[in-house]
Amino acid sequence: MVVLQALVGHQYGSASLPTQVEVSEYQLLLQESQQVGVSTQQLETAYQRDENTIPPSYRLKVSQTAEVEGEADSITSYNQEEVRKEFETVVSLCVHNKVMTPERARVFHRSALDADLRFALDNRPAQDITSRCVVYVHKVFNAKEQSLRNSQLHNSLEDETFDPAVLRTAPTQGKLLSELCDNFLPALVTSCQLLIYTTHTECDRRHGYTTARRRGYANSLCQQVFSDLLTLTDSWNISLPGADTPIKEEQLEQERLCNVLSPFYDIRLPEEDMIRSYVELRSQQHPLVVIGGPCSGKTVLVAHCTQQIKSWLADRDPVVIGYFCSLSINTTPKHLLSSLCSQIAFRYELQSLSKNLDPSSNPNSRVTPSNCSSTSFLDSHGDHGHEEHPSNENLNLSVTSHSALKTHHQVCLSELKERLKSLFSLYSSTTRPLILLLDGLDQLEDNGGAQIITSLPSPLPDGVKLIITVSPSCTRLLQTIKFHYTDTSHSCSLSDSCERASGYICVQMEPVDRKQCLKLLESLLKTSGRRVTSGQQALVNQALTSCCLPLYARLLHAHTSLWHSDSDVTESSLPDGVHSSISALLDHLELKHGSSFVARSVSYLSLSRTGLSEAELADLLCSESKVPQVNVERLLLDLKDFLIKRTVSNMQVLFWVSRHFKLVIGKKYLSTDELKRRIHSEMADYFSDRWVCSNGKELSSGPKHEMDKHAHNEPLLFPSSDNVGHVCLRSVVELPHHLQHSGRMEELECGLLKSSGFHQVLVQAGLLGELVAMLEADEGSTFLRERLLLASILKSSTCFLQSSPLQLPTVMETSLLPYLDVFPALESFVKDIRRRRRSSRRGLRLVFCPSPCSVPPIQFLKYDAQTKGDCVSEIAGTECGVVAEVMDDGSVWIWKGCGYELAKLSLSCEQQALKFVGVKSSGQFLLLSTRCNKLFVWDVTTQQRLLEITDPLKTEFESSPTLNVVQGFVAWQKMLCMWWENETFVSIFDISTETMTHFQCHSFVTCVVYSLSSFCMYCGQEDGTLSIFDMQTNSLLGTCSNQSAVVLIILCEEKHTMACVNRTGSIVVWDIAGKIQPPRPVKEICIQDKSHNIQSTDYVEETSTLLLCQYYQVTLWDTSNWDLWDQFLAPQGRAFIQAVLSMDGHLFLALLDFCTSILVWRLSTGECLLSLEVNDQPHTLLKLASDVVCVHRNGCLTVWDSEMINAAKKTPKMGSSVREVVVEQSRKWFYTSDGSENVWKWSLDTGFLCVNFVHKEPVDKLQLSSNSINLVSLSGGEIYIWQTETSQNFMRISSSRATNVLITPNSNFGVSISKQGLSRVWKMAHGGIVCSIHQYLSDAQVSPESTFLIGLRGGDLLAASLWSGTISKRFSCVDNSERVVAFHALSKHPNYVVVMVASGAVYTWKMSEETVCQHFQLPNMFQCQPQNFQMSSDGNYALLSTENNFINVLDLSQVRLCSFKAEGLVIMACFDKTGCYLAYISSSSNLLHTNFILTIAHLSDGERIGNVHLCKNPSALVVSEHQGVFVGFEDGSVGVYSVSEDPIDEEVLVQNRGQINCPLEKCSLDREPLNCYCQYKPNIIWP
Repeated sequence: MVVLQALVGHQYGSASLPTQVEVSEYQLLLQESQQVGVSTQQLETAYQRDENTIPPSYRLKVSQTAEVEGEADSITSYNQEEVRKEFETVVSLCVHNKVMTPERARVFHRSALDADLRFALDNRPAQDITSRCVVYVHKVFNAKEQSLRNSQLHNSLEDETFDPAVLRTAPTQGKLLSELCDNFLPALVTSCQLLIYTTHTECDRRHGYTTARRRGYANSLCQQVFSDLLTLTDSWNISLPGADTPIKEEQLEQERLCNVLSPFYDIRLPEEDMIRSYVELRSQQHPLVVIGGPCSGKTVLVAHCTQQIKSWLADRDPVVIGYFCSLSINTTPKHLLSSLCSQIAFRYELQSLSKNLDPSSNPNSRVTPSNCSSTSFLDSHGDHGHEEHPSNENLNLSVTSHSALKTHHQVCLSELKERLKSLFSLYSSTTRPLILLLDGLDQLEDNGGAQIITSLPSPLPDGVKLIITVSPSCTRLLQTIKFHYTDTSHSCSLSDSCERASGYICVQMEPVDRKQCLKLLESLLKTSGRRVTSGQQALVNQALTSCCLPLYARLLHAHTSLWHSDSDVTESSLPDGVHSSISALLDHLELKHGSSFVARSVSYLSLSRTGLSEAELADLLCSESKVPQVNVERLLLDLKDFLIKRTVSNMQVLFWVSRHFKLVIGKKYLSTDELKRRIHSEMADYFSDRWVCSNGKELSSGPKHEMDKHAHNEPLLFPSSDNVGHVCLRSVVELPHHLQHSGRMEELECGLLKSSGFHQVLVQAGLLGELVAMLEADEGSTFLRERLLLASILKSSTCFLQSSPLQLPTVMETSLLPYLDVFPALESFVKDIRRRRRSSRRGLRLVFCPSPCSVPPIQFLKYDAQTKGDCVSEIAGTECGVVAEVMDDGSVWIWKGCGYELAKLSLSCEQQALKFVGVKSSGQFLLLSTRCNKLFVWDVTTQQRLLEITDPLKTEFESSPTLNVVQGFVAWQKMLCMWWENETFVSIFDISTETMTHFQCHSFVTCVVYSLSSFCMYCGQEDGTLSIFDMQTNSLLGTCSNQSAVVLIILCEEKHTMACVNRTGSIVVWDIAGKIQPPRPVKEICIQDKSHNIQSTDYVEETSTLLLCQYYQVTLWDTSNWDLWDQFLAPQGRAFIQAVLSMDGHLFLALLDFCTSILVWRLSTGECLLSLEVNDQPHTLLKLASDVVCVHRNGCLTVWDSEMINAAKKTPKMGSSVREVVVEQSRKWFYTSDGSENVWKWSLDTGFLCVNFVHKEPVDKLQLSSNSINLVSLSGGEIYIWQTETSQNFMRISSSRATNVLITPNSNFGVSISKQGLSRVWKMAHGGIVCSIHQYLSDAQVSPESTFLIGLRGGDLLAASLWSGTISKRFSCVDNSERVVAFHALSKHPNYVVVMVASGAVYTWKMSEETVCQHFQLPNMFQCQPQNFQMSSDGNYALLSTENNFINVLDLSQVRLCSFKAEGLVIMACFDKTGCYLAYISSSSNLLHTNFILTIAHLSDGERIGNVHLCKNPSALVVSEHQGVFVGFEDGSVGVYSVSEDPIDEEVLVQNRGQINCPLEKCSLDREPLNCYCQYKPNIIWP
């Protein structure tokens, strides 16, 4: 942003010499002077005639006092002050003689400030002045220097020989200043809303304008300037109209680029007619490829045609999209294609809305906006045919299918290809054609243009026209277009000059006619008021003969506009070609502005990612040397014809009109990598300083820097006047680019990617996809897994964060806390979040993190299928983490571990034709089998090639027409053992000698194991036989027999035992102590049910655990003594497919049929802890060294970190949904129940689960005494009283038949309420009965003074004495037929009870006097919901009901009804006990997720204090007395939040949390809770 600030003081200043005077005026001045005998020698010396100006003029020569290098030919010696005086005198003489008008003369008398102001403000567009210009006018009266200056001026005039009447014609400085301040500037206030401050200072005539007055005005001026700059910066938030989402903003930016580039289409090209002919064809399935060399005008031709196509197709309604790919901020193929998808859908929807869905004409029409419309796409809709007029019902305007909610970082190119095909088929038609113009594909890196071409549909639908520009040197891209769009039967009707190539229509751009370039140059010179002489014209003609390009003509204009009519020019004065002309232009600028200054300026512009604003360029140039702003403006003025303005990140930036400027600048000034890194580093420092200024935090250069010690403010969020911050994105867009290219990767990772503020800015600006891409980029990262985890959390919350970006801190904190032990590097990220929350004076903060319901994957890998429907045929993983999958098309895809993408296996030239069918793994080896029965082995740690396994003696395999399937593969050292399906032999291949040995068995081989200590090989077979071979002698040592086919052999060489597991799960343990002696059975375990075979097995030697997975159950064996450990039955109606043990053997993970989740069980308790979510039915689970990999049927991989799964098991949660939460007044402990036999005691200080109170039966009710000494629970009709300090159950009361239990406020008595029997009042100390209440009172409450039990019976409100048990009071009103529906006793007013009756009347009942007063009558539209009725303790507010997204509250203090509107459907709400806050949970749903938001608001005015995102389904909500909000969840976990309107509140709530830099309390448990059991039998039995 550039702001013009003008300071107009009380001194006008002297006039400046005009740089140019027309010949007629100049000769008039000389003539009048000579007539009166005035010398004009100085005037004639200072000016020289120039015929190259239009009209011809005299130009001011350069004086020796202002000598500029390179203009020595025009340097003349003259005194500027004398020339100025002569000029003013002669002008006054001309006015006096009436040969010049006073108005024209004023132009020559104006000061430099006056002239500059008029140049900047006069005849300028209003938008360039409004909110960008401020003028400060200071008028001083009675200043001494003013009178002194006037007297000096009078004396100087008296020395002249002129008549005083002549001198009086010259306007005085005071008059000129008055004209400026009183006429010119005020006129702009009305026309352009110019902001002007006028200050009047009247001085004492004796002292004049003193120093004190000057200093006072200067101080006030500085304050006002600073305030105005803040206001202007705050208001100047450039955004394109309608750009409310990043995709729409990018679309509008592409349109703006088209508008900016199209004016450069100066010469009409014949290729325009060819493009028009192609567009007008109704049936053409070929793309049109415009081939032109560098600077031939391809881009401006596309921009021009994009704007003309609608007029060409006036009889149709085309959707025209011009996309300048190389000018996009993000040039990756994924982003460009996804943006293209969104733009196509958005354009068609917009036209449909404007034409067909006008609400005024169709009142029944309704459009539902997408929850993720900014990055949404259409899913594949199948074959829709080609409808000429698709109906509105078939037009999916909201674009919210299941996969529509995916953003470009969640899809692969094959999916984007399908979506483009779907969009083309769904929208385009011959009456509403889609015209797509793609420019710059040949300039994309990493073959990106070819990837985009292959993703476009082929052939093109009838309603689609595709125009592509390509340079002839990009043969690879041209070949891709040729092969992708094969020739069809459609004919081409273009002109003969349109060359036809196979697959596409080719238009060759011909050289521009020289005459047209001459006309362009002449027009440009005329526009700038210049021309050339005939001799100079000959040189221009010669130059254009050698190079006839529009850009070269513009460069010639830059050179020739500097020529004067007397300039000595030769053939060498005009450089040949575009690059030479650019270099010569830079040389001229160096002579004019300085070499270093120009070199740095153009280098900054060229190396910036998106361009630079004028202010940024000035700041960068001032970073090393103090460069005045005016110097920058002068340089940019000289470059104005070659710089274009575009809007990026809400700011106008400058970028080169042609990429060839960057090429020349790179060669001229940035010839080495070191120079580029230095410039990038300077720019990184600049944008880093901007980050520090707004973020309050320096970038860390490595792990040694303690980033947490810096104070923080909100990053790059500048508050605006309406208190809604707008985001300054320049630093977050440019800084990562420059850090990366300057090699400062540690600062990029530690200072930005680990900064929650950096994440917040990008997400809030709608750049979540770009943030994910940065996190997933592998640039030698030192914490790659942490970055992948952050990216995974962002991707899983994409849709929610797009609609609620301010919820990012809660989402990230809740998701990361359980895994800080696994990734300690992320502790600083969480601390950063908490520090920023503390800096806020109000809000809702996380105190106690709920346990995760699932574990986020660290990576999701897409298989980029070449054909739709490819499936995995076999998968294998090595011990070093390499995964190979064979697809049914015969291709092999490899994943080399964390941070890598799925990549197709690279084959040598002679192996290209191979089609693979299977893969096996063992150790570090992969064994690949082909359809022609060839075998290849790959050592993933050393070899970069496949080694073919050949056996000269067994050639019949390769010649066999049938496929021989490899059954298994085992490797040890350099020996590879393999066996085949339905074969009775085992083959051993020695890699070192490349020899093969075969071992014959009795039956089909099913499994093999090798002993390194005894050098024996054990072969299990189909008939149950096990053969033992001596590998040293290659001889058979012996055999043993099992019941059925052996599927697994486990060797325990320390115990000299071997276990054979057969197909049905039976186990035989053999003693193999003697190598010579045959194996001896020592234990046999038979499985009676032999109807189900084993699906999978897994064995963890460290924990001696064997897992056997069958359809109906998973069986676990302790292999130390071969005892059955446990059995897990499959859920009802489901069957196990596969199960694997965790690396530590404490968990197992299982796949079930028709289930898209991977379930995780804890072995010690048999509890299903969590589920790992996937998108579709999993195919296989792989357990690697540090990861668990889920292989999908379509070849995609989902990867979880094994340690994260282990960490998730430690987070505390109850067995089922939390029903009740009670909190101690000490704020240290709280208790929860879930309807089971357990009540848990939690520590709020540490976040740990401390005690488990175990009951005999499920707990129905839970109460805590107000002094927090006793905990009372109701379980199976029995009452349990626990001491909270010792966790002892000191009383267990039976025969109560209670359905509810209460404790009096004084904590001395308990009340058991029974529906069928007597309700009893008893003493808490010993359980003795005080009295019995014979009548059942529903919804009972104890009065605040602990004297009455108040409840409903038959529609009446009764009060029973707690001393006698008798009904002593009854609520009654005027109409005895009124039925009480709700009531509440007020703790702050013990004598009063608020009563709500069925008619909607609200009463207060004073129990001591038994008087009733009606306060309010609810309107008929409002109804009280008794189950939701609550009252504040002071009686000011009553919660009446929750209806959809409204909460109805009765404000009795002001006798009014209030409705609080929530963001979604309200599912629960409650008050805090003080009556200050309303807490509620609302839900909002999209097609994929339901999001829950906890919100806290003031009851008095409804102002929201804060809200947080809840990660799962809530089941309970409680607000404690000390502003703590407790949320129970359906999975049994609890989250605690604090309401804070001052930073100290959270410290009071959680006293022992420590300082912010102390280690975080993580959500993990290192120990099990203490189990405290109830008394074995009741010790009190009531009669």
